[in-house]
Amino acid sequence: MLVSLSITGLYAGLLTVLFIGLSINIIRLRYQFKTGIGDGGNEMLAKAIRVHGNFSEYIPLALLLLGIYEMNGASPMWLHVLGAILFIGRILHAVGLSKSTGVSKQRQIGMISLFIVLLILAVENIRLFIS
Repeated sequence: MLVSLSITGLYAGLLTVLFIGLSINIIRLRYQFKTGIGDGGNEMLAKAIRVHGNFSEYIPLALLLLGIYEMNGASPMWLHVLGAILFIGRILHAVGLSKSTGVSKQRQIGMISLFIVLLILAVENIRLFIS
């Protein structure tokens, strides 16, 4: 039986475009500040590296869980709700962390939305296995 992951594919594509944008930002800052490795003590570059790192730490797990949920027959509406929250939350997190290394509303909303999506996907995948 062939299972389509078209909804997960949509959000994986959107998140990949965002990831490339975050990567290009680091490259631009490295060129601007003539820093090949590390952050060279530059706060702007350090923030960009952290935004990129945070993204790459969490998004693979989120997409894996979303894909498994889709393969297990999740409602397309719920997949879109969770995928959209994940995508918008990652944009907000990047904007919030880029503005300040301290607390910001966008950063808080971005992380809370990520954790909510991860928790819902984890619980739903466990529920589908048990039932």
